[in-house]
Amino acid sequence: MSIADPALAERISAYLKATQGRDTQVTLLERIHGGASRETWRVRFDEDGGARGFILRRDPPSSLIDTERTVEFAAYRAFHKSPVPVPEALALEQDESWMERPFFLMEEITGAAAASVLQGEPYGEHAAAIGAQFFGTLGEIAKADPAALGLDWPAPAPDACWSAELAKWEKVIDEDEREPQPIARAAIRWLRANPPPPAQKISVVHGDYRTGNFLFANDRIAAILDWEMAHLGDPLEDLGWALDPLWAHHNPERPAGMCSRAEAIAHWEKASGLKADPHAMRWWDMFASLKGLAIWISAAAEVHDGTNTDPVNAFSGWYCHAYHNQVLATRLQEYAA
Repeated sequence: MSIADPALAERISAYLKATQGRDTQVTLLERIHGGASRETWRVRFDEDGGARGFILRRDPPSSLIDTERTVEFAAYRAFHKSPVPVPEALALEQDESWMERPFFLMEEITGAAAASVLQGEPYGEHAAAIGAQFFGTLGEIAKADPAALGLDWPAPAPDACWSAELAKWEKVIDEDEREPQPIARAAIRWLRANPPPPAQKISVVHGDYRTGNFLFANDRIAAILDWEMAHLGDPLEDLGWALDPLWAHHNPERPAGMCSRAEAIAHWEKASGLKADPHAMRWWDMFASLKGLAIWISAAAEVHDGTNTDPVNAFSGWYCHAYHNQVLATRLQEYAA
């Protein structure tokens, strides 16, 4: 039996008994590290002679980027049993008395793993097959009708998607920079002066669709995870983020470590029924790296202020920050030529 936090394990057992009538004891509780917006725990318990389990996603004491747990829970509920593979969302609890902070429970996907952006070739011989599913599934998200999914989130006008997102992430930089960010400011000026065309449609935007945020087993994607930044907007936002060179596993010629950019876009266009206009993509490519830089600036601020000293924040505030500064500087030079 491995119990990383005995007090939390007791709280989980009490919650299951009170809300679901399960008189059981947690037999395994381990932290799944990597995320900064939620604490993720693997929970197992014995019931009726067999082992059962789920994933617990709990709000952290201090979050890198403020996100709404109800949005993440709603996204899982909306896409469950759709062409987009997601774990089943089981329960959402806003009452902080149970586990000190709000949380939700979701199905555990077993027999699959996530890749690390530090791996050179995480998908091996299955890279092309995974790439077709990865970008095809992103196309399915873009094609989906938010209203039909029951997602009544605020929706910007098609010609305001870009400005709403730019303002959101500029505000993050304004609030979290602890030293001047000249490359970020130059990128913001370029983005504001060179707006993209209006969105072809208002779609669900995952918000953090990238390698590392899904589970796979051999040549099959088992689940798309980490919907905490989901919102409605221009679907090209997700495509630009998924294509960002930071997620390329050290080979920018193969976005997400899977296939060429042209192949990735072709998979997305076929599944979504939309077009990735090169002019529009130039803007969303630049924006993706600025958004990344804003997140890494926030990570560095958390460590600097001592509010969240998780090593992932220190790494992000150092390596990822420097990486996206370089990407943005190079793009600014290219686009000015």
